[in-house]
Amino acid sequence: MNIHEFQGKSILSQHGVRIQRGLVASTAEGAVQAAKDLNEQTGTSWFVIKAQVHAGGRGKGGGVKLAKNYDEVATIADQILGMQLVTPQTSAEGKTVHQVLIAEDVYYPGESETSEFYMSVLLDRAAGRNMIMYSTEGGMDIETVAEQTPQLIFTETIDPSAGLLPFQARRVAFNLGLRGTAFKEMTKFVTALYQAYVQSDASLFEINPVLKTSDDKIMAVDAKVSLDENALFRHKDFLEMRDIREENPIEVEAKEVGLNYVDLDGNVGCMVNGAGLAMATMDLIKQAGGEPANFLDVGGTADAARVETAFRIILKDPSVKAILINIFGGIVRCDRVAQGVVDAYKNLGDAIKIPIIVRLQGTNADIAKELIDNSGLDVQSAVEFQEAADKVQAVLT
Repeated sequence: MNIHEFQGKSILSQHGVRIQRGLVASTAEGAVQAAKDLNEQTGTSWFVIKAQVHAGGRGKGGGVKLAKNYDEVATIADQILGMQLVTPQTSAEGKTVHQVLIAEDVYYPGESETSEFYMSVLLDRAAGRNMIMYSTEGGMDIETVAEQTPQLIFTETIDPSAGLLPFQARRVAFNLGLRGTAFKEMTKFVTALYQAYVQSDASLFEINPVLKTSDDKIMAVDAKVSLDENALFRHKDFLEMRDIREENPIEVEAKEVGLNYVDLDGNVGCMVNGAGLAMATMDLIKQAGGEPANFLDVGGTADAARVETAFRIILKDPSVKAILINIFGGIVRCDRVAQGVVDAYKNLGDAIKIPIIVRLQGTNADIAKELIDNSGLDVQSAVEFQEAADKVQAVLT
């Protein structure tokens, strides 16, 4: 589950990570009041206005701007709120900005220069361990750094039985070229950041940039956080952070009815039971010359109501030109699924205007094929995996 920058910063702050402080507003008037409150709390007289959307690269799309007084806060907040923010991490349509973060200016003058670093904590799937990835090139797209100057990216792999050790935190600070007070501050920052990641059951904490201020403080100026949904039962307060306005509405609807659905950019809708079979079906579609329009696992209870709901969700995507239903009847009988397909098709009536290919294998597969073939509906049945692929290819050409 992705959360907003201000929410990620609140988690960081709770675990002792120094952050760029700020307040959230959803109107221009609220932004001015937030700026005034922030001035009283921090003494800052300049303010950074940040669009709060689940996407990086906001500055490139005009979603991050500096205001030097309250009038500019009102003007800039009014410009950003309600805009369709397009960044390298959004679709061409962009995301609607519903709220802004009014943050303190932390690039103040001092005895030494400021420095920006990149840092993230995530799972190294190859090693099966958590990893801290960091670089001296903060404020830039880490993908660009990795492509052009890979030698400037460092990693620290962490033994889960021991956790982050003090020498590893010191090595991070050393590789970032810090010394003195900034060195000590960075070791504290890294330790607290890793604790925040572990204790919140996150799958990603990305801070870009991590700032060394002119007085050698280390703080998180940004926070991109993704929480593991499988662990939310341990963090009831995190559930309140979910902003469904930022999520795909079809995926939200599917989740509410208990379907595992992921929207994709393709032309063949998939309805499958079991994640492994769903992945294999998507591969089959690609081999047949099509592109999967979704990942949809209906689970082991593919009755008529569930199949009809799955149909309705798939048909919400106007790019779908055909639907492939691929069910293995283990827990659920194939004839039950076939009857569900027939009943759902009849209930939907004219809503289905595209070809449907059904492959059912397993318990009572022969009965299921007869049900489909004798239904009188425009539904094609298949027995073998390749046969289903051939029929998908035929309806697309």
